[in-house]
Amino acid sequence: MADTGQPARLPVDLRPRDDLSATRMETDVQNDAKSLRIERLCNEKGLKMTEQRRVIARVLSESDDHPDVDLLYQRATEIDPRISIATVYRTVRLFEEAGILTRHEFGDGRARYEEVQNEHHDHLIDIESGEVIEFQNEQIESLQEKVARELGYRLVDHRLELYAVPLNKTKSPKN
Repeated sequence: MADTGQPARLPVDLRPRDDLSATRMETDVQNDAKSLRIERLCNEKGLKMTEQRRVIARVLSESDDHPDVDLLYQRATEIDPRISIATVYRTVRLFEEAGILTRHEFGDGRARYEEVQNEHHDHLIDIESGEVIEFQNEQIESLQEKVARELGYRLVDHRLELYAVPLNKTKSPKN
């Protein structure tokens, strides 16, 4: 190769071109770690991880919503069309029994799932769009503790689900 006086060019330039590129690269690394989280938990709990379970674990880890089995099946079969709905049901049940997933019933007739969280949070459900919004509120937490204490109890756990409609009627429902 002749020396042109120019630096050798790599097939892919991995140098960030600006702050946005650096942010994208950082986000990609975080997403990769996030996509392996449920699989890592399964391994720690000694669960046998087939390739189809790995796909389902990845779909769950990458979900920012609270998917039901049908939505998990749809997302998983985009990656591996050989996955059956029965496999998704069995895998979700296995992950739930192992304490990896939490099952929620938000009043829409569908069981929806999320990874078990270390930090407590509550849910607000938009009954028009079905959107589930996670939130934390220290005033609510304190009030629940106070109510339990006033009734002669020590609160050990709770689940709060608020069902609401948007105040702003121009908000478009998510499909």
